[in-house]
Amino acid sequence: MNEKENTQANQYLTFSLRDEDFAVEISKVREVLDVTTMTKIPRMPDYLSGVINLRGNVVPVMDLGLKLGMGPIVKTKNTCIMIVEIEVEGTLVEMGGITDSVQMVMDLLPEDIESVPKMGTNLNTQFIKGMGRQGEKFLIILDIDMVLASEGQATLRDMDAGVLAAGAEVASGALVAEAK
Repeated sequence: MNEKENTQANQYLTFSLRDEDFAVEISKVREVLDVTTMTKIPRMPDYLSGVINLRGNVVPVMDLGLKLGMGPIVKTKNTCIMIVEIEVEGTLVEMGGITDSVQMVMDLLPEDIESVPKMGTNLNTQFIKGMGRQGEKFLIILDIDMVLASEGQATLRDMDAGVLAAGAEVASGALVAEAK
């Protein structure tokens, strides 16, 4: 039975950024949305595309292309927002990531996942969990908590400071109405 447990497949949601394929553990993904109206918050990093209203909650959305140093996402009919849940300082935080496209849910056995190759001492690869085999190609398995962790901490601080609440007011038009 122990041998069977070791060969159990894990599920990953696959998505693309440019011509590269990536994956995240399906247990981290809450939903996938079409790109919607986002409210840009001033003085935020370029990779923070803005915030969206998700059933009454303010959810920050990041451009995963920019965040991973691959250039900005160019919106097409396949572009979508992947809502993930990460743990930051003991609190679960929902965050969105814009991707070129979401592909499918894929099962990967532990033997189909290679460890991250050594790429030199100055390169940080902590955000990569492994390299999944997909035929002749590799799938980069991201540790989405590591990719988004610093933004999650900033989100918690911003929520405490009321910055995201102000962004929600802008989204609802409340500040525009006050200006009139």
